[in-house]
Amino acid sequence: MERLNRDVIIAIILLAFCGIFFWASFDIRQPDYGVLLPSTWPRVILGVMTLLSFIYLLQSLKSDIEPDQDKYGPGLFEVKACIRYWRNPLWCFGLFFSYLLTLPVLGMLIGSVCFVFVLQGFLGGWDRRNLPMHAAVALISVGGMWSLFTFGLGVLLPPGMILGQF
Repeated sequence: MERLNRDVIIAIILLAFCGIFFWASFDIRQPDYGVLLPSTWPRVILGVMTLLSFIYLLQSLKSDIEPDQDKYGPGLFEVKACIRYWRNPLWCFGLFFSYLLTLPVLGMLIGSVCFVFVLQGFLGGWDRRNLPMHAAVALISVGGMWSLFTFGLGVLLPPGMILGQF
């Protein structure tokens, strides 16, 4: 049984979870009103996840090679090497934590634009050529999503202390 590697086991576990969650979606209460059932979107998402997990299973069955341990980084007890290897994800989590802490003050719009800009600058570099592109991406993507949720869907997003009076 040389084809049973870690990826195959993970794919089988993912398919089992998708099946369990799909079965659990039949317990969602169906109201008497409305056209679309409340269980429709969870089933659509679970269908896509099942398809992707099945593709993952097929790809992992097709590959015979067990991946090298070196590409997974240093061991857990090699603290300096581990921090150096996982530097970018640690910075992303740290920046997101600071974004959550400043959310009551800055609000969703200003805080999200600042978070996206700083994160892109950290991951993509602080080069003078890239800064206008980072600013444009942050303003357009966050501004568009904020406009969609605020005006299109009527969702009340946290305004913060700065824009709270408007």
